[in-house]
Amino acid sequence: MSKLSTVGQLWQFLRQRKKYWLMPIVFFLILLGGLIVLTKGSALAPFIYAIF
Repeated sequence: MSKLSTVGQLWQFLRQRKKYWLMPIVFFLILLGGLIVLTKGSALAPFIYAIF
């Protein structure tokens, strides 16, 4: 299953069930996940992990 189809299925689920309030939560989780992945090998990693 491709990543694009997973995102499409998530969007379709949220739209059909009128769960638009979940979008900020999903966006925030994606943002935090990207932040952790991007700073994995940098000198900032210990400081970012300390926040959580």
